[in-house]
Amino acid sequence: MNFGVVVFPGSNCDDDMMHVIGTVLKRPVKKLWHKSSSLDGLGIGDCIVVPGGFSFGDYLRAGAIARFSPVMSAVIEFANKGGLVFGICNGFQILCEAGLLPGVLLRNQNQKFIGKNIFLKTITVKSPLTCALQHHQILHMPIAHAEGRYYADPKTIDELKDHDQILFKYCDAQGQMNKKTNVNGSIDHIAGICNRQRNVFGMMPHPERAAESDLGSTDGIGLFNSILSKAIQYA
Repeated sequence: MNFGVVVFPGSNCDDDMMHVIGTVLKRPVKKLWHKSSSLDGLGIGDCIVVPGGFSFGDYLRAGAIARFSPVMSAVIEFANKGGLVFGICNGFQILCEAGLLPGVLLRNQNQKFIGKNIFLKTITVKSPLTCALQHHQILHMPIAHAEGRYYADPKTIDELKDHDQILFKYCDAQGQMNKKTNVNGSIDHIAGICNRQRNVFGMMPHPERAAESDLGSTDGIGLFNSILSKAIQYA
């Protein structure tokens, strides 16, 4: 499996992602500039990553301008054909703006940027992103966002639950969920979701910042190993 990392003006996690994929996972990876109208030879069986950052300075709202970059037409076509697309933080926001994932990411409930290590509970293992994890496995990794509060209307939330599309929820170290552990005020504590076809997934926390012991956690590497070990079964 090969990887492509989309880069927009304002992306700041692209090199982190390149390092994890290329150096830690030792997989072929290339950058895809936002003005490109193609995915530079990447095809079904590969994975496109839309990384974190502040694309176009988060003007209007996070991801709203990046959604119209030429490369996103190719990403949307790739996803519609069953290709794997993984959006992290700003990438999650962009995928929602592009209509590849339902819902929207709103300003944090406290109206402030939040950068801290948090805990996540794995809600489903029936996705390419979580298939190598354990059900209800607790993960420890960073968040760094100002617009990370996931929101969708009640009908959409019910559909996410009915189709097992909720990947992660914010929790404490024991997996308990309460108002304090819901760090940004996301509806139903949601931290990550996938589409109904299970080939597009997004999350606000940063697994690429928890993929080496020097960073204090290796919990994020399990997500990338999931993609590598079982993703082809879901393509």
